[in-house]
Amino acid sequence: MAEAHKGWFVAGCVFLLLLCDSHARIHKLTLMNETRSVIDLNNFGFFVNGTLEVKLSALRVQESLVNYSLQPVGFSLSRSRVNGVLSYTAEETELCPLTLTKLTNDEPLILFLIDIHSLRVKVNAMGVQDNILISKAAGDGGQRKARDVSTTDKPSNSDAKTLKPSEQEQQTKKPKEAQNITKPVVLKKDNVTEENLKSDAKDLEATTFHLDGRTQPSLALDKINTTYAFSFRIVIGSKAEGLYSLKFHYCQNRVPRFRLPYSFTVQVTEKNPDGFLSAAEIPLSRLYICMAAVFFAAAMVWVYTLMKHRYSVFKIHWLMAALAFTKSISLVFHSINYHFINTEGHPIEGWAVMYYITHLLKGALLFITLALIGTGWAFVKYILSDKEKKIFMIVIPLQVLANVAYIIIESTEEGSSEYNLWKEILFLVDLICCGAILFPVVWSIRHLQEASNTDGKAAMNLEKLKLFRHYYVMIVCYIYFTRIIAILLKITMPFQWQWCYEFLVEVSTLIFFVLTGYKFRPASNNPYLQLPQDEDDVEADEVVTESGALEGISKVKKTSNGRERQKESTL
Repeated sequence: MAEAHKGWFVAGCVFLLLLCDSHARIHKLTLMNETRSVIDLNNFGFFVNGTLEVKLSALRVQESLVNYSLQPVGFSLSRSRVNGVLSYTAEETELCPLTLTKLTNDEPLILFLIDIHSLRVKVNAMGVQDNILISKAAGDGGQRKARDVSTTDKPSNSDAKTLKPSEQEQQTKKPKEAQNITKPVVLKKDNVTEENLKSDAKDLEATTFHLDGRTQPSLALDKINTTYAFSFRIVIGSKAEGLYSLKFHYCQNRVPRFRLPYSFTVQVTEKNPDGFLSAAEIPLSRLYICMAAVFFAAAMVWVYTLMKHRYSVFKIHWLMAALAFTKSISLVFHSINYHFINTEGHPIEGWAVMYYITHLLKGALLFITLALIGTGWAFVKYILSDKEKKIFMIVIPLQVLANVAYIIIESTEEGSSEYNLWKEILFLVDLICCGAILFPVVWSIRHLQEASNTDGKAAMNLEKLKLFRHYYVMIVCYIYFTRIIAILLKITMPFQWQWCYEFLVEVSTLIFFVLTGYKFRPASNNPYLQLPQDEDDVEADEVVTESGALEGISKVKKTSNGRERQKESTL
């Protein structure tokens, strides 16, 4: 068994090393022969002056089979309150979002319609807009022809000579006019300085557009051999900050039983003024380090309690201490991981691996400890029944699978086809584990109910039964709150306060740990350790469950009435 666990651990470490590089806030996704009609690329909470930069390349579609006027291809950027919930209504979602011309609300929605025949990307901004768009503006037919025959973003010298002088003057004149029109409107808003806009436009060789709901820019679409590419950058204004959802749409594939394959590579870079984290994730680094300190302090108090009552300590008490310390260390690495994501845009490999390893250990220790306490092992039982052993054989592998699924989700881009699959696997496995962990407690309660009517010790068994019922209620409340209530609170919170979901989960975990430790503390007045036992049970427990610290110590045993005591030397 030990060799098997060692093999799982080594395999997990190698698996983590392979995955940790892909999880970042600078997203890059490559899809080949994809057939989905909608791809959810990412969800991100933007503050004022936050930036979204999208670079689409290697777009390959079947040109002759698609009517791009009726079934367009492109991106939608919509503000949503919750991840995955779009701003437009359910009735509107029955149609392709790229075909919308007006909304029933004022939520900002920006559509990027890719027209490969005219080599343009038409931008349709709806709702209350206060954003700035920076991208290459589309030129006239001569300029698009130059892009079409080139293999780079810039036309060759021979292509440039074919343009008439009047056309060249017109091409260079239009972007300047567009910049002169938009600058007086944009430069005074939201601390966006003239130098920043000039720098952004220069980097992209682009034009700056102020999206006010009426502007409909036309962007350049570059053709490189048989593929297409374009890029844009959006600066979020003061009236438009919020949680945004970026999606890619291939509307032709919405038709039932009609699937055209397509391929593309997209790089998405999202950034707030203070770093690469979403608005709801910015406080998490400080939250996790503070909670790590609290869990560490609680673990030290628990160790002090064990040392103070060392004659009543069992092995499971030290397992509970190991769980508290592992939880604290996991939160430290989680905080460091978020810090580097915020500053670098991606995690540092070593810190990410350490976080995933401690996360795996914490999850396994948590459910093992809960199951052992629920069965009463080490307190009043020295062996596990066959049914209880089966629970461990089920829960532990499922917990490993759940943690692996979590790591894969963290390391996979939202737009990949495997993301939703592993998300569903994680939800299902977590639900099964939470349900299975209740069985040992239920079995113990049922056993005590039967024993209270048969062995003549009804009062003492009912006292133990009461303790197990309290513990059962604690587990149910913990699972119910962290899996349901906290998620419902997250949905109702504003986007910048959704970090409170993580805060509530960590606080509820701390409370659960403290209450569990209090109920099963190694103290002489603990009702769990005061239960009377038969002569045979005492002899077995003395041999199996007493720790080494109890050797040579006299044992006090109650009689059935709990008043008279008989002292027997265990020497």
